[in-house]
Amino acid sequence: MPDAELLPVTILAVGGTIAMAADAGAGTSPALDGEALVAAVPGLGQVSDLRVRSLPNRPSSAQLTCPEALAIARAAVEEAALGRGVAVTHGTDTLEEVAFLCDLLHAGDTPIVFTGAMRPSSAAGADGPANLLDAAAVARSPAAAGLGVLVVFAGEIHAARAVRKADSTAMSAFQSPRLGPLGWVSERRVLLERSVERRHPIPAARLDAAVPILPAALGLDGAVIDAALEAGADGLVAVALGAGHLPPPFLDTLRRAAARVPVVTTVRPKRGAILHETYAFEGSERDLRRGGLVAAGALSSAAARIKLLACLGADYDRAAITQAFAPDDL
Repeated sequence: MPDAELLPVTILAVGGTIAMAADAGAGTSPALDGEALVAAVPGLGQVSDLRVRSLPNRPSSAQLTCPEALAIARAAVEEAALGRGVAVTHGTDTLEEVAFLCDLLHAGDTPIVFTGAMRPSSAAGADGPANLLDAAAVARSPAAAGLGVLVVFAGEIHAARAVRKADSTAMSAFQSPRLGPLGWVSERRVLLERSVERRHPIPAARLDAAVPILPAALGLDGAVIDAALEAGADGLVAVALGAGHLPPPFLDTLRRAAARVPVVTTVRPKRGAILHETYAFEGSERDLRRGGLVAAGALSSAAARIKLLACLGADYDRAAITQAFAPDDL
């Protein structure tokens, strides 16, 4: 594609393994800012109208706070609002959460792409340069316009709301269990096989609510739910078993909790859905749906938590929260 048809691009560097290098005997630690990352990718620095910004970051994305994640997402959205494609280099531990948060905020069509690395820059076979080159190609491509926020890793293009880190160490760590990848990047060519329907943005002004994730398990009662409420939870994300099934004592306590705070329910399986009326035993999906809970079986528990945090940060009432999650109930 001729350069005249490509978008200008901004690289936002937020740290993570892609920006790390090993120091003999001292382990791996942050070493590269945005400019150094770009310099390590052959040809990327010669891209016309390239802008590089290094945002304040922590050594690991596991150390990010929710307000810091909101600041990263806002910075990406602000760059995109200028008509610039955006590639965000981010630590992989919480990449799926921050990318999805950005997707919840992003109302425009300009591509925003998150990427990172599984091997530090000093490792043999470091994957960061290839991932960044691919992410920049997608961020520049008009073909990616209107798809919301994307995650590009190991040559695959994923929708932010569907992607999960599925492997702790493999270079192809990110997968979309429900949807599969939207497309691929090859020789800087962006190959998109399908698109996803955009969702209404959520105007989160803050991300400071207390929302724990509470997974159900064999024989578990509701004590963990009561403890979360006593600790001051503003909302809860419950993880049901199978297709929306819960131990009866856990469900009973969850129903009582839903009278006090918003409760969003997702499921343990990676390709998740909450059934409607297949089963009728105590604690089945029928009981869950009659319990005042918000069903969001299509989301991972981490994504459901980010979305509930955004809804609370936008001062949504119960009706607005239920409406926001309706597309995630399949």
